[in-house]
Amino acid sequence: MLFGREHVKRYQETDGREGHEWEGTTTLLLTTTGRKSGQPRTTPLIYRKQGDAYTVIASNGGSEEPPLWYRNLQADPNVEVQLLGDRFTARARTASPDEKPAMWRTMTETWPAYDEYQEKSSREIPVVVLERA
Repeated sequence: MLFGREHVKRYQETDGREGHEWEGTTTLLLTTTGRKSGQPRTTPLIYRKQGDAYTVIASNGGSEEPPLWYRNLQADPNVEVQLLGDRFTARARTASPDEKPAMWRTMTETWPAYDEYQEKSSREIPVVVLERA
């Protein structure tokens, strides 16, 4: 996703009134801990609620490399999430092979480009599940 710091700042300052709705879909803010720096890193991501959890896609626009936020959560799965004004800690995990197909369909219903990203990449793009801690 191509969001700048200004997007993140406006989302945080307005409890998502500015930034939650984006390009016909909705976003949350995911804060991971930098695996090298140890510093918090916040990224806006398209999401969907699925059961008691939220899902996001580690697409990186179809790049052969996963996004940095995904590498960060692989090193430390304890994350912070902001969804509108609700800020909470969560544990991130990659969806299992059994879970992924249904979750992927839900995500591509809201952002069809995910299918295009997968087609242009040789890596399997992960679905990430964010479960409240």
